[in-house]
Amino acid sequence: MMASAIPMLAIVLLCYATLALGKPGYGPGEQDWGYVDVRPGAHMFYWLYYTTANVSKYTDRPLAIWLQGGPGASSTGYGNFEELGPVDLYGDYREWTWVKDMNVLFIDNPVGSGFSYVDNTAHYTATNKEIALDLVELMKGFYALHPDFETVPLHIFCESYGGKMAPEFALELYYANQRGEIKSNLISVALGDPWTSPIDSVLAWGPFLLEMGIVDHDGYNAIMEAANFTADLVANERWIQSTAQWGNTQWEVMKASKGVDFYNVLKQTRGDRYQRQMLQTPTDRMYRTIVKYDIDEDRDELLQNLMRGPVAETLGIPPNVKWGSQSDATFDIHKTDFMKPVIHIVDELLDNTPLKVGVFSGGLDLICATPGTVNWIDKLNWSRREEYLAAPRVAISVDRILEGYQKSGGNFTMYWINRSGHMAPADNPAAMSHVLREFTGFG
Repeated sequence: MMASAIPMLAIVLLCYATLALGKPGYGPGEQDWGYVDVRPGAHMFYWLYYTTANVSKYTDRPLAIWLQGGPGASSTGYGNFEELGPVDLYGDYREWTWVKDMNVLFIDNPVGSGFSYVDNTAHYTATNKEIALDLVELMKGFYALHPDFETVPLHIFCESYGGKMAPEFALELYYANQRGEIKSNLISVALGDPWTSPIDSVLAWGPFLLEMGIVDHDGYNAIMEAANFTADLVANERWIQSTAQWGNTQWEVMKASKGVDFYNVLKQTRGDRYQRQMLQTPTDRMYRTIVKYDIDEDRDELLQNLMRGPVAETLGIPPNVKWGSQSDATFDIHKTDFMKPVIHIVDELLDNTPLKVGVFSGGLDLICATPGTVNWIDKLNWSRREEYLAAPRVAISVDRILEGYQKSGGNFTMYWINRSGHMAPADNPAAMSHVLREFTGFG
């Protein structure tokens, strides 16, 4: 089914549904979307999918927020059409979508990502704290428009750089709720293949690729020399330089591996990929990897045409707003914050709030490789740390298939996802369904 046919099909389907909730949208089911001015000159876009579960009312199911990475990648684009929304990039209905089980809220953040935009450069965020506070303002606006969701259990999910944004967002939302500034039934936050401690991810690249047989010892040595230099810059809090050196380390990986895919090391890549990347500037390589998710050029063009064409037309996006047109500026302005860890924020969530906190990681991911994630989790300093470390790691079995492993202690759980790269919801839906049930208890 072609994407251009979806809006009309959606309208037909909605004729058979109750019309009290949302608006005719793009794809099946009822939807709502819009902008919240989180600050003067800063306009954040959200897209809500009401659950299509067989329930008497949609509030019987939880609300899951999805935050993308980058910073600058679009939740309404990548997360929605590439991973977990009801329709895929080609306009076909996705067999396994989160919307079948719960309400899903995609947010384009920080401002400047996707359909979100700023009136001028003075209104971009520059720090993780500013991103978190904008998200709290978005939720204030969302609840004002949708007060029926104030008591619905809320769960924050994210991916990649979202692993920095989501913990601080959850913390600020919790504190705002405690102060009576917002009414929200926040229950949990789960970090997917997270960039929570960037240097731990970078230091894991060389050992992971060597053990996988993707690089030899010469390649490993070149990668580690660059990674260790990055670590020195991080230790000395030279943040802009460490971001640039992260890019240099990425380039050493590309040279040694001849173009391995950063998001799934087993994914097929073009044999001339490495040569083509030689023509890109270091900044372009960083941007394509982090913000454009390093998808191939054909898919990248498909997604952009979809979002700027049929989706923008169906949702009535203002003609002056071009999906993704401010993403490069959004990424660039956060270079000073890009390599900063937020381990201390996760510590505060675990010790100062009752929220459930989780991490899920695909074993084939390179950009946020699982060994690096395990290493920063070992650095967490919270009151029930020893309980977690002493807990057994148990199998995740779905329909008698081993889909991964999990380990829990206190209000924290780590999930290892088998046969999955960075985009775990798309790569292993069975394992992710288990994670969703563990965190949201849907149904």
